Amino acid sequence: MIRIFAGAAVAVALVVASAQAQQKPVRVVGTIVGVDGPAIVVKPRKGNEARVTLTDKVAVYGVVRATLADVKPGAFIGVGAMPQADGSQKAIRVMIFAEVQRGTGEGHRPWSRPGATMTNATVDTTVAGVDGQVLRVRYKGGEQRIVIGPDAAIMAYVVGARSELKPGANIAINAATPKPDGSLEASRVNVGRGDVVPD
Repeated sequence: MIRIFAGAAVAVALVVASAQAQQKPVRVVGTIVGVDGPAIVVKPRKGNEARVTLTDKVAVYGVVRATLADVKPGAFIGVGAMPQADGSQKAIRVMIFAEVQRGTGEGHRPWSRPGATMTNATVDTTVAGVDGQVLRVRYKGGEQRIVIGPDAAIMAYVVGARSELKPGANIAINAATPKPDGSLEASRVNVGRGDVVPD
């Protein structure tokens, strides 16, 4: 009897683990090739097309080019960077968040690129340095010194509209939820404006 219960418990655990694995958010980056009611069909740079159903209150943010002059004290930014020997972070990409996004993903952690970091924080100070603009950014529990050189990409999020999600638009969904039927669901979409291709 004990073995039966133990076997059942293992089976239940496997089902739960499997369900949790299926629910792990995935990234979808590519070009919209179709719109079908509440869903968009996305052709990724690699792989098969993905059908993504958008929630009723999906948040759409445009991604636009920005400049160093837009990175001001008080701005909430996300910086993908490489750690330097002196403890600073050399920026690869800087994203300036829209005000309504303040606090999104706040903190310092590994980034998707090998060896790189991601810091989402508020700009405290900014001064010109030998290697570029030097920022001190603060987040709950810490701070970082960021160096933005001339080779860093600087972008900004702006509040967008669902009408921007049409065929030909380049989009990035950071956390789409897999559904039992194999489709995906998303509550936020970033869409490139002009020649910007979000990633």
